[in-house]
Amino acid sequence: MSRIERVTAAAYRVPTDRPEGDGTLAWDATTLVVALVDAEGVMGTGWTYAPAAAAAFIGDALAEVVTGADALAIPSIWAALTRRVRNAGRPGIAGYAVSAVDVALWDLKARLLGTSLAELFGTARERVPLYGSGGFTTYPDEATVAQLTRWVHELGIPRVKIKIGESYGTRADRDLHRVALARRVIGDDTELYVDANGGYTAKQAVRQAERMREHEVRWFEEPVSSDDLAGLRLVRSLVTADVAAGEYGSDVAYFTRMCRAEAVDCLQADATRCGGYTGWFAAAAVAAGHNLQVSAHCAPNLHLPAAAATPNLRHIEWFHDHQRIEAELFDGAADPTGGQARPNTGAPGHGLTLRTEAARAYRTA
Repeated sequence: MSRIERVTAAAYRVPTDRPEGDGTLAWDATTLVVALVDAEGVMGTGWTYAPAAAAAFIGDALAEVVTGADALAIPSIWAALTRRVRNAGRPGIAGYAVSAVDVALWDLKARLLGTSLAELFGTARERVPLYGSGGFTTYPDEATVAQLTRWVHELGIPRVKIKIGESYGTRADRDLHRVALARRVIGDDTELYVDANGGYTAKQAVRQAERMREHEVRWFEEPVSSDDLAGLRLVRSLVTADVAAGEYGSDVAYFTRMCRAEAVDCLQADATRCGGYTGWFAAAAVAAGHNLQVSAHCAPNLHLPAAAATPNLRHIEWFHDHQRIEAELFDGAADPTGGQARPNTGAPGHGLTLRTEAARAYRTA
């Protein structure tokens, strides 16, 4: 039995390379919260994208639950963690903190066993399909063109996504202009996705989908708020693009409600929010039980080993902001060339190691 000896966490605030925004939010920095779990001189690493308060929550509320536990008994630890956050609430900071710790626990377990996470989970595929994601509403046209050109014509990624729904759906004409621009840049053979981040009303989303029809949009993410299951179902019933949502899900009940409502064609889940790898596999099982595929939201390098192990996976989101951070702050980031990425099987755990010196400049807590 390997007893966990220490749990620590830190937050790193990394400025964006240019202002970023979507239909309902704008930002100029992203905060990465990293959890470290030690046992027998071996360290597991997990992370989430959340306010710095999540790092404090790990130290104040979660560390004592994990310390002293059997490092290999992750289901038992996960159950104890979710019980601990009952009064704090699973959605939000508490759930993000649990997610980071769970990922660190799985990374630690694989390292203690001397194997990669991909091998520990088992694989359904050797390479994981991905799509380039960015195209922020704050980008001028030249930035959008440059980003799409790199993904499609330099890296050979066959599917890409841009943000629409600008200013809560009040810039619909500019949204349409940017969709047309994206189609011109990527050509006819690349799949085009859009994400409104809940910026439209249901009927507005349907009308906008009709206007986008000539540009062959294949994926319409959060056309309305993910809390509006009836609205999602209405849009899904009236548009040809696949409707997707679920990135804010924190527990199995959330994903069950969304699937039961027939609100999506593809369920999104985010292991940095829904309870780590343990929560990811639960969400994927819910999707499979409703004959749906699942798509990983953001944190591309973190998702790779779990995505490779998921039979009903569609793809992972190669999100510009998170990929840039993971490539800068971790050794072992994957290569997206060709529109597929391979989980690291040549190193223990998920294969990523925090570059302490590189991260130090961004540390906030």
